[in-house]
Amino acid sequence: MANNAAYAVPQVKTTSTSSKTTFHFAAGLCSGLSSAILLQPADLLKTRIQQSHNASLLPTLKTILSSPHPIRNLWRGTLPSALRTGFGSALYFTSLNALRQSLAQSRMPLFLADNSIDNTAGSLSALPKLSNTANLATGAAARTAAGFVMMPVTVIKVRYESDYYAYRSLAGAGRDIVRTEGMRGLFSGFGATAARDAPYAGLYVLLYEQFKRYLSSMSNPGKNDGQLTSSPSINFVSGGLAAGLATAISNPFDAVKTRLQLMPGKYGNMLRAVRLMIQEDGMRSLLGGLGLRMGRKALSSALAWTVYEELILRAEKHWAANKQISL
Repeated sequence: MANNAAYAVPQVKTTSTSSKTTFHFAAGLCSGLSSAILLQPADLLKTRIQQSHNASLLPTLKTILSSPHPIRNLWRGTLPSALRTGFGSALYFTSLNALRQSLAQSRMPLFLADNSIDNTAGSLSALPKLSNTANLATGAAARTAAGFVMMPVTVIKVRYESDYYAYRSLAGAGRDIVRTEGMRGLFSGFGATAARDAPYAGLYVLLYEQFKRYLSSMSNPGKNDGQLTSSPSINFVSGGLAAGLATAISNPFDAVKTRLQLMPGKYGNMLRAVRLMIQEDGMRSLLGGLGLRMGRKALSSALAWTVYEELILRAEKHWAANKQISL
């Protein structure tokens, strides 16, 4: 019973809204930084593969490993990746929590899971339990908003990782983009990014919650009291499965986004980019980097959400215990 209490804590309001928001931001930042730093080589390889139809994984990897500084080159672009993913995750998780809390408090049946009034009872998540529709909408909205704020960092990161420009520094990349393309250049590919991230994030949250519920019920087949349990392993596996499926669906938008950010003058906009990519490289250009991206997203999302949920749930447990002591 004590173990379940650690994972049903969102129903206990034990601290101020501002401190909760701050902790959600900090937990999101920690989760994003950890996944970005560990998985930067996979992100760099994905960018190199997507920049040209002639690029493939093994030759690209061999080229990097045979360079004078293979380790440093594999982690090239770690700083912008860490900034983008770290602060992007912090903004995403903070806004996602705020949106879901608002919908949960609205008590509208459309947004609550199973029309439940006590939407946090038996929850497997640090976030409120909502309907599939609300999971889709809040995930998409939070990711799009965070993506827009972090778009300049994303563009600099992609250009810096690519060998198409061979920038020597992040500051130099930023200055060159503004000088040649203006401030608009820092938002190159935002349309494709939003078209990729909105459905990806919405599907991810929906699938993540469904996988957690399914895996929890499978691990406790005899339980029928509605109080399902959670664990880091369930969160990790659920995050990986949800990310893999959502990534497969959204990969064409990621391939288009990469081309737009690398060569905005050539590709112009989403529709023109899709036409040119198919004309030049065939349909397979829209699937460029799919396997690598699926693997990376599965690991990064599983890691990020597991770290985030564990930090939030442990904090909520600590706050709840302090409140009981004060009473």
